[in-house]
Amino acid sequence: MSGAALGLVIVVVLFLALFLLHRYGDFRKQQRMVLFGTLLAWYLCFLIVFILPLDVSTTIYKQCRIDQEAHAAAPTAGLAPSNHTPANATATPTKRSVLKPCYKPWSYIPDGIMPVFWRVVYWTSQCLTWLLLPFMQSYARSGGFSITGKIKTALIENAIYYGTYLLLFGSLLIYVAVHPEWHLSWYELQTIGITAANTWGLFLLVLLLGYGLVEIPRSYWEASRRGHLLVKTYFKASKLMTEKADAEENLEDVMEEVRKVSEAVKYNHPLRKYIDTVLRKCPVDYQDKMGRNMDDYEDFDDKQNSYTSEKSLVKLHKQVIYAVQRHNRTCVQWQILLQQAIHLEDVAKNETSTTRQFVHSFPSPEPAGWVGRYLYTPTVEWFWECLLRCWFCRVLAVVLALFSVAVVWSECTFFSTRPVLSLFAVFIQLAERDYNYLYIEVACFVTIFFLCTCVYSTVFRIRVFNYYYLASHHQTDAYSLQFSGMLFCRLTPPLCLNFLGLIHMDSTISHQQKEQTAYTSIMGSMRVLSFIDNGFYIYYPMLIVILCIATYFSLGTRCLNLLGFQQFVGDSEMTSDLIDEGKELIRREKRKRQRTEDGENRRREWKERYGHQREDQSARSRSSHELKETSYSDRQAQHGRSGPRPERDGVELLQDAEPLDFSAETRSDDPLEAEPGRRTLPVHVLVSEPDIRRRLRREQEVEVNRKWR
Repeated sequence: MSGAALGLVIVVVLFLALFLLHRYGDFRKQQRMVLFGTLLAWYLCFLIVFILPLDVSTTIYKQCRIDQEAHAAAPTAGLAPSNHTPANATATPTKRSVLKPCYKPWSYIPDGIMPVFWRVVYWTSQCLTWLLLPFMQSYARSGGFSITGKIKTALIENAIYYGTYLLLFGSLLIYVAVHPEWHLSWYELQTIGITAANTWGLFLLVLLLGYGLVEIPRSYWEASRRGHLLVKTYFKASKLMTEKADAEENLEDVMEEVRKVSEAVKYNHPLRKYIDTVLRKCPVDYQDKMGRNMDDYEDFDDKQNSYTSEKSLVKLHKQVIYAVQRHNRTCVQWQILLQQAIHLEDVAKNETSTTRQFVHSFPSPEPAGWVGRYLYTPTVEWFWECLLRCWFCRVLAVVLALFSVAVVWSECTFFSTRPVLSLFAVFIQLAERDYNYLYIEVACFVTIFFLCTCVYSTVFRIRVFNYYYLASHHQTDAYSLQFSGMLFCRLTPPLCLNFLGLIHMDSTISHQQKEQTAYTSIMGSMRVLSFIDNGFYIYYPMLIVILCIATYFSLGTRCLNLLGFQQFVGDSEMTSDLIDEGKELIRREKRKRQRTEDGENRRREWKERYGHQREDQSARSRSSHELKETSYSDRQAQHGRSGPRPERDGVELLQDAEPLDFSAETRSDDPLEAEPGRRTLPVHVLVSEPDIRRRLRREQEVEVNRKWR
């Protein structure tokens, strides 16, 4: 298994990143550059999360070998332990070496592989997050009409953005240059850059983590209270509808400006190609409206045209991109929220059902598949949605709350090595004594995954004034995808370093002479300056306690509500008004959807009923015609020349046709037929064989038309 586990994880993580990108992005519509950059960023960050536990288990095995070699080299058993003695070693070093020999982990990675791997992963992710992804964001949002123009705009925007970072880094570099104990070299510059990035990430990490550690368990607890969740959904619907209306109004204003410019700039104007580029970014409905009102055969007049500046068209192009993106995002959010509200209302209705079968107000148009047909039946769905789901959410909320308490306690006590107060360090060291590598790797992965969930979900829960949003079913825009990749690359390395500090695998924090993980050795120590090393990295994570308390009592939400921002506060009059408004909006959307579905059902029934009748009647007409032809040929062969031919043909045709009485009073739509009330003479006296066939076909067509009506 030497190196096989590393290769397997690399392949599995690649498919995981592809699956998530396919779920949130759109491979057919979005640019290849955006998809590739996002995929690479997600892939590298997932690699850090999945492979760091393997690095920890391999480091523990190396530490065991170092301890055994140090003990074997000692002349007596009573000598003091070596500098590499771990914190969980007992007072007598002979006891560990005798009782527990070193066992190689199943996921052991040979020496020399992990340092190279971490260098490639880390520096590639840092180049993405600090250079390429911000440039790609500005490039995608630029209103330029050429590649050169977009690159120029992106460079200008990023130069302004990174000016503050360069100023901070330059100040730090000057301090290090004049300090007598520091000597500038490539390795030291590299360490300073890494530490500066980790310091920025740790600063943001603690703020986001303090919110997520409380909000995630509380969100699952609130999910078990379906009435509270439904009320909160109504509140969100009211706020989102306001934003959706603003987005539609903004889009209409921008499209009106585009229409005026399109009418002013005619087909032979030099800037007409730029107008066509802007029109291609507009929604299809607006493109059709503008196309009908254009007259490309009129020549342009520079005296009457005041909007011929390329700079103005670039600005308009950028406005169109932003307006369309905002409108699409709000529409997607509204559809998702509408589905949630309808589902919660269905659950509330089905709770009192005596049949114990879940009934949907609007069945899903997507096929359920064999899982939904045979396993997730309406009865199973009723038990899950109405009985078991709430208890599952409560149990999960309690488990996550205990996990959050352990994280908060460990963040406040991870610097204490004797005694060991960090709970995660205690658990890892207990498993280290028994060499339970599988438990160590699973515990490390679960802890890192929980920390990542708390941090990243906080960003997309707050959504930066609802600007970034990850929506499933291929509905995430390119800007949000790039922002997520950039954020993952910036926060994942300091988060993993913080985790290594929690389990006492970072000597800079634990102040122990132990074997370092390959990840820590590549990242370098977290110290920049002495007062930051001994103060900021030790005491700043304790701020998470204050943030958790503020989040638990919703202090930030209440402050925003007092400032006029609409927030969900249960005892607020504005909240009650928005809840009532949202409930009415959901009812209106349900009535609209019900009318649409009823119309579709009627149209479907009409096609099924009359479409099959028409097909059956056509088939019957064809079979009847074939039967008459066959009968006429057979009887002609049987009777030979007996009897007059016109009379024989007329009688045989009348016998094979439908029972129509030509001697009775008839009413027909054909003006060539006999008048009403008039008796007709025998057929063989009045008409010949071709006339009889034409009459029969005409009568059949009349009968079919009558039945169809």
